Amino acid sequence: MTTTQPDSPVQPDSPVQPDSPVQPDPRDAVDGAERSANPYLPEVASCPVPFYEALREQCPVASLSGLANTHILSRYDDVKFALQHPEIFSSALEAVDIGQTRPLIPLQIDPPEHAKYRRVIDPHLALKHLLPLEEETRALVNEIIDTFIDDGSIDAHAAFTIPLPTTVFLKLCGLPVENLEMYLAWKDNIIRPQVRHPEVAFDPDAAKRIRHETGAAIYAFFDEIIAERRLNPGDDVISRFALGEVDGERMTHEQMLDLGFLFILGGLDTVTSTLDCALAHLADDDVMRQAIVDDPSRIPDAIEELLRLHTPVMQVLRVVAQPFELHGIEMEVGDTVMVMIGASNTDPTEFGESAGVGLLDRDVNRHLAFGGGAHRCLGSHLARFELRIALEEWHKRIPHYRVADGAVLEFSPGIREASSLPLVWAAT
Repeated sequence: MTTTQPDSPVQPDSPVQPDSPVQPDPRDAVDGAERSANPYLPEVASCPVPFYEALREQCPVASLSGLANTHILSRYDDVKFALQHPEIFSSALEAVDIGQTRPLIPLQIDPPEHAKYRRVIDPHLALKHLLPLEEETRALVNEIIDTFIDDGSIDAHAAFTIPLPTTVFLKLCGLPVENLEMYLAWKDNIIRPQVRHPEVAFDPDAAKRIRHETGAAIYAFFDEIIAERRLNPGDDVISRFALGEVDGERMTHEQMLDLGFLFILGGLDTVTSTLDCALAHLADDDVMRQAIVDDPSRIPDAIEELLRLHTPVMQVLRVVAQPFELHGIEMEVGDTVMVMIGASNTDPTEFGESAGVGLLDRDVNRHLAFGGGAHRCLGSHLARFELRIALEEWHKRIPHYRVADGAVLEFSPGIREASSLPLVWAAT
């Protein structure tokens, strides 16, 4: 899951206008002379590594095209610094508007208050609480694969990478799986409203309206769920959160609403995106795929490398809390900072000359795909748990596969979810 976003599940609306020329080369999304860049172009989302390279080399502190007070950080050391210094680069409410009416917990609460909530939340997402679910999760993976393995082809996004992690997450929360389509609509309306409402793609005000209408629906949903779990708690994660204490007192109803809002968005989106990126890569990388088929114990290493190289959550947003200068660029209080995690994860100064390719035997992999510092992704253990089981079972059943001939994969910007993932294999 991620709130598996390193802590932000949304990107702002693209400032690009409908009549803007489309550039097929992602490097062209960086204008070194103007010190500006646009990470929201479709060619960047589909192939971000060349964009990242141009960004780091030409303007390590760029402005977001059309938004002079939004700064993009791209080099590993700069991104790591920003993530580790919330007193400068804050995650406060002003950093991002996704339809919430109060700061999301714990995403938009900076230290020292942040730590109080993490002490309540983190233990319930620890690996020891997930391992008892492993057999059930493996059974679910195989149940899903059974529905299409004999066909020899499938849109893996629709048939596998959506239903698997979302079902695991909903069961963990004790939420009815039959309402999945409603939850997915909420998630899309918040994170990428243009998917279900194409008319808002270049209308930020309309997109904002959809986000806030959806946010109201999410609050109303959790208003009932939280009240019911406090009266009749179960063994699900939401019940455990509801009974948890902050500074010796249970979280208030409003605090639980603000946690639930963030939790459902992170849990329903980022593992899907990560699986999309992983399967798309492995379908094209015969060497890495064969290595994990021959030795499944290498799958955890493959997951870390794919998280690094493809970084599904391309960036997180912060707001400048105190004046700061970086690479000669002045950032003022209230400015927005786009912390480009994906660019940092392919920086040769940290990962060597092979930073832009996938290597299963990488010696050191200090990637930042789950963020860093106080706001490090609270769902990282759950994400790795789901990814490991999904890839282990998939490659037992379907060891050799490829992207369908003629298919061109397209990914959403910000959080790199595939629009479709047509895979083919030799049917048994």
